[in-house]
Amino acid sequence: MGSFTKWIAGGLGWAMGGPIGGIIGFAVGAVFDDMLKAGNEGQSRRFDQSQYQSADSYQTRVGDFGMSLAVLSAAMMRADGKVKKSELKYVQQFFVKQFGEQKAKELSLLIRDLLNRRIPVQEVCIQIRSNMQYSLRLQLMHYLFGIANADSILDPAEIRLIKQIGVWMAINPSDMSSLGAMFSEKDQAKAYKILGVDRKAGNDELKKAYRKMAIKYHPDRVASMGEDVQKAAKEKFQQIQAAFEQIKKERGIN
Repeated sequence: MGSFTKWIAGGLGWAMGGPIGGIIGFAVGAVFDDMLKAGNEGQSRRFDQSQYQSADSYQTRVGDFGMSLAVLSAAMMRADGKVKKSELKYVQQFFVKQFGEQKAKELSLLIRDLLNRRIPVQEVCIQIRSNMQYSLRLQLMHYLFGIANADSILDPAEIRLIKQIGVWMAINPSDMSSLGAMFSEKDQAKAYKILGVDRKAGNDELKKAYRKMAIKYHPDRVASMGEDVQKAAKEKFQQIQAAFEQIKKERGIN
């Protein structure tokens, strides 16, 4: 229970007073009840208000990213009016891969409760935009695209929501297009769309675009968030590298 308390408190430390804090606050009680029923009564403890940070002293932490991830995951899973097994599986596998079995279990319990609550998505996105660095917001968007594409079908309702989330979180349209291409594009132009260049672009322009994207999406940009989040960022970076290598091979560029 101690690790769970630390994980949740980390997120609430950032979210207190904002919409995420309100949503998580309600959900925490339900999750605690579940864990207590599982026989953890003797390990429970109260949250200490002194652990919480004010918005003025905000520093992005892993807990903040995890809480944002959980809230937006629930919103995406509900976008088309039904929660699919493929989406639940994708979320669970992602959490296990990035955060380990224990934290994955804790966040999954949290999402289960969030799926039954109204989520003020716009307010949540505005809070994230105001408090989270751009590189981490890109990572959140990449993950949300993954949920939407978990069943290999991008539902129109999911597309509308993910585009709206991008606007509310102030994600550059070119970055949204690149992220979307990583999941939805199947044609030969996919590599160009990932790099954000036209097929007619010259080699110098192509190389410049790749360097720009490589810097923007490099995992080191989220290194301060720890190894868990950095591992998730590597997937995007690898796709950008693969897209560039594919075009180089097609064009015979050394």
